[in-house]
Amino acid sequence: MIVIDGQHCEMQVASFANLEEILVKVMENGTLDNRIVTDVLVNNEPFSEIYPHQAEDIEASEISSVEIKSVPVGEMAMSITRELYKVVQIMGDGAKHVAELFRQADDTEALEMYQDLLQVVRDFLGMIGVLRSEFTLKDHPAFSDGVEEISDLFGEMTEVMENEDWILLADLLEYEFLPATERWKTVIQLLREDIRKVNKG
Repeated sequence: MIVIDGQHCEMQVASFANLEEILVKVMENGTLDNRIVTDVLVNNEPFSEIYPHQAEDIEASEISSVEIKSVPVGEMAMSITRELYKVVQIMGDGAKHVAELFRQADDTEALEMYQDLLQVVRDFLGMIGVLRSEFTLKDHPAFSDGVEEISDLFGEMTEVMENEDWILLADLLEYEFLPATERWKTVIQLLREDIRKVNKG
């Protein structure tokens, strides 16, 4: 039995050699166009690959049911933008905490957390970039200004790090990076409006 988003599918498990063949066929038949798969259940157990092509190793004879759950791309994008608001909050809280640690001369922990913060910011900008290229129909100055501001700021903070001026780094985090992250909330709001329009269109 193969079920896609609650609908029984005409395809039969027995017609395939393994799970990978089933999943490939489902993707090819267009049922999941403009949708993102969120869950795959095999014999009512969640399945996700631990290594590439693991699905190939699960023979059809071992499968009694495959259920695939998905959501529209636009809906997924909206839920990602909700998460991005939380990430902005995490970046702000992280910057405050790192600044405090530098002021308390706890340099080792502060530097470790600062590296983590940089990674979060990189991931955040990457995700915003993907959403923007997928959904945004117009260029928002707020986006380019935000990217430029963060890039300039990181350039400045790198120089300050090289000089090991931790107090100045704390000041930059608190008085420049924090307000910069707040401004990203506007960018996320604009993205949400764009995605909403694309979803309606």
